Amino acid sequence: MDRVLIISSRPETVSLVRENHPDLSDCVQVDALPKALEKHRQSPFDLIFADLEQFDTISEISRNRDTILSFKKNNPLARLILIAPRNAIRETFHLIKAGADDYVTSPTSKLELQMALAACRDEVSHALELDYLRDHFWKAEWLDIVHSFNPGMRAVFEKIRAVAPTIATVLLLGETGTGKGLLARLTHWHSLRCDKPFIAVHCGAITETLIESELFGHEQGAFTGAIRKKLGKFEVARNGTIFLDEIGTIPPSLQIKLLQVLQDGSFSRVGGEETLHTDARIIFATNADLEKLVAEGHFRKDLYYRVKIFPIEIPPLRKRIEDLPHLTEAFLQKLQKRYNKPISGLHPSVAEAFRKYGWPGNVRELENVLERAYILERSNMLMPQNFPADMMPYEGFRVKDRSMADLSLAEARQIVIEDFEKRYIRDLLTRNKGRINISANEARITPRQLNRLMNQYAILKEHFKK
Repeated sequence: MDRVLIISSRPETVSLVRENHPDLSDCVQVDALPKALEKHRQSPFDLIFADLEQFDTISEISRNRDTILSFKKNNPLARLILIAPRNAIRETFHLIKAGADDYVTSPTSKLELQMALAACRDEVSHALELDYLRDHFWKAEWLDIVHSFNPGMRAVFEKIRAVAPTIATVLLLGETGTGKGLLARLTHWHSLRCDKPFIAVHCGAITETLIESELFGHEQGAFTGAIRKKLGKFEVARNGTIFLDEIGTIPPSLQIKLLQVLQDGSFSRVGGEETLHTDARIIFATNADLEKLVAEGHFRKDLYYRVKIFPIEIPPLRKRIEDLPHLTEAFLQKLQKRYNKPISGLHPSVAEAFRKYGWPGNVRELENVLERAYILERSNMLMPQNFPADMMPYEGFRVKDRSMADLSLAEARQIVIEDFEKRYIRDLLTRNKGRINISANEARITPRQLNRLMNQYAILKEHFKK
């Protein structure tokens, strides 16, 4: 650790660091956090000492976390050590929870400071070793994807790193929109089959009468409309990977055939007698409670145990809020390439609303609302009025903001309609406890129309069941 930054307006703090550890070279002192962040952006520091009083310990953890993440963003290996009075332990742990690495009490001893520095050096050494191993495993185009500040998400990536090179069956568990399809592809592209086919099948989107033919194929004349032989997805995915999303929707009549494939790789086409074989690696995904489906008799117990060989549970976005800035930046870079608009980031009120929002549609909802706002935005920053009303609690700002005048009548009307539809559907499902048929009947639309609107606005019926 060569470059050291001291954030303090008190001469005794600066002296404390310099005197107790004189071998610290290239040591810079500033008296306020904004100045420290600016210095750190210009030329990142390795070790940062900060007086506890520099932080607002009364504010929410998320706000202090954002400040600390700003230091980490410019140097992920930077270590922040707090200097705190002995009577401020609670406030100190508040900041440790927000992302600070360690603390020493004031007044401190040379031994205490040296112990904190040694611990930081060990952490950095360990992190460098892990980064070396990760960077030599993950392909370059996926490095942004596997970046996370959340311990739960890091554990997910470590499990994928462990299982990807094997042929083990994987079960991805998580709410709608958490990125199960993306992680299935991540697993495939880091397996020994990466140059072979990756075939994705959304089981819930295929009717019960067609799903067997889709997965296993059919012979000519097997049923009305089968005018020629068709290869199933398991044949097409031979030697590669097949991803079966929403496995909980597979009908019981087909579960026994899927079980046979898992046991020995054998199956036959619909209407055929020939036994075929596949060695496709299978990745399953579901947002359903499979154990509950087993208990209710909707999912075979023997199939459940075959499917759940290597389960990976993906945390929802509301439980990994510390990843919001990174995800937002990644999506904005993607949108900039697609639409070529000079939009630099979020208005501060939007960033604050993002932190407080529940994200029922998870990462997919984040990507969708950013793209919608990006298309509507006329300035160089995404403003609150271009986001759904239930996400932005700043109604006054939405009306008063000058860029609202830039909208055409059609654009303004569309925003109002979408905001109204989202609120209407949420109220409807709340009253009917998430029951689709009853809600659709009350709204005088078909269940299919209601489901389409729910998918459009990332609204899940599970959130309204009691």
